Amino acid sequence: MRIGCCARGAAAVLLAALFPAFAHALMLRDDRGATVVLAAPAQRIVTLSPHLAEVLFAAGAGGRLVGVARFSDFPDAVRSLPQVGDAARIDLERVVTLKPDLVLAWKSGNPASDIAALERLGFPVYVSETARLDDVPRVLRTIGVLAGTVQSAEKAAAAFERGVAALRDRYSQWRVLRVFYQIWDRPLFTVNRDQLISDVLAACGGHNIFAGAPALVPAVSLEAVLAARPDVILGGSELDSRQGFIESWQHTELASMRRVPVYYVPPELVQRQTPRVLEGAALICRELEEARRTEGRR
Repeated sequence: MRIGCCARGAAAVLLAALFPAFAHALMLRDDRGATVVLAAPAQRIVTLSPHLAEVLFAAGAGGRLVGVARFSDFPDAVRSLPQVGDAARIDLERVVTLKPDLVLAWKSGNPASDIAALERLGFPVYVSETARLDDVPRVLRTIGVLAGTVQSAEKAAAAFERGVAALRDRYSQWRVLRVFYQIWDRPLFTVNRDQLISDVLAACGGHNIFAGAPALVPAVSLEAVLAARPDVILGGSELDSRQGFIESWQHTELASMRRVPVYYVPPELVQRQTPRVLEGAALICRELEEARRTEGRR
């Protein structure tokens, strides 16, 4: 065994001497199982989802961002960057003109055909998926490696982990409330257990009543919501105001649903898989706590 180890070590030293670039290459497996290889940390990065631009900044690599997806708006610095399309269509010609040495894509948001097209053009594409709270710091650290900002990424990741641990310690042992989480109203859309919001609810002592739905973002009827017997309704979209969202449920045609407590959650805090979801999770935890108190006063 000792001879084999020494032989492998000598081979690695020889390769590093003969091919200096190889010694510094990065090889990471992404969330679709593909191996992504970079000769060195990326200097020009394009993101194909608004949340990935935000995560890139959180990982300390915002200065490397040269192109973003449509609707990217946080932090403010991304608003002036060139846009390369959205989940429906990527503008390949625009990406080519930006000359990225890394493209960051979203597994459940970007079509596999777009990712394949970019790879055929020679662009390294790292595809991530953030389905659990624990995935947020993992993706932060990964981007830190890809962009060469490991220290900044580690700081952000560790702070997020501390915040999540504090929420779980305080709320996860409370009586579980059945929650309907609305992300859109026409038609009525929610999420299943494989979406990050479900894990946020669990951290706060909530259970997603549509966790078992087969689709990641299923459309449901009012009657299905009623049949699932929610204790609380949460959610909201970019088109809703807090008051408008609450009133829409207070005036619903199903009288029995009007008695269910309703709370608005700013969508940018929970529907984008970024470190800001910790702020959204803290808000949801407080709202479920208030719902328990309200129930106790009935």
